[in-house]
Amino acid sequence: MNVLVIPENFALDQYVLKPLVKAMMSAVGRPRAVVRVCQDPLLGSVDQALKWERIQEVLVRYRGMVDLFLLIVDRDGEPHRRGRIDTIESQAAEVLVASRRLLGENAWQEIEVWVLAGHDIPKDWAWADVRAHRDPKEAYFEPFAKLQGVSEQPYGGRESLARAAASRYERVRQLCPEDIGALEQRIRGFLDARRTTSG
Repeated sequence: MNVLVIPENFALDQYVLKPLVKAMMSAVGRPRAVVRVCQDPLLGSVDQALKWERIQEVLVRYRGMVDLFLLIVDRDGEPHRRGRIDTIESQAAEVLVASRRLLGENAWQEIEVWVLAGHDIPKDWAWADVRAHRDPKEAYFEPFAKLQGVSEQPYGGRESLARAAASRYERVRQLCPEDIGALEQRIRGFLDARRTTSG
């Protein structure tokens, strides 16, 4: 199975999303899935990633090579972001064959929170506060990277911290049910439907 992750900006997001999505695919029974992060076309912002015309470019370019497209953006405290993702999913379903799918998710509130979920955070941090914060990257992730001594690594420590978080994927899913957990369930549904259709 070929999976293409479509982030709002791949420059840093790829180092978080690739290991976590690979762990997710293993959890749904597809450990050999090939997971790539879309770099061309470059979207560069959440507004671009939520424009159907830009997503259509991605689908047209890769639809013959990709089984599952995963559009993953930050929620950024925007309650209506899910609705925009739902609209793109519906539009994608009209142009993709039944055996291929685009699924989208908005990380509460930024994908760096998924990394923190895979680690033991400081005892004086409340997990509910981390999840709810409008800007958790600045408020929690960057201080955590400093505490771990990796903030000076390339990509602000994302690569090493995300790999460690992916090794504790079940914990990430448990602590992030509204986004990671929901996306995993939808992928399972897609795979079940695919097996039924091909069987």
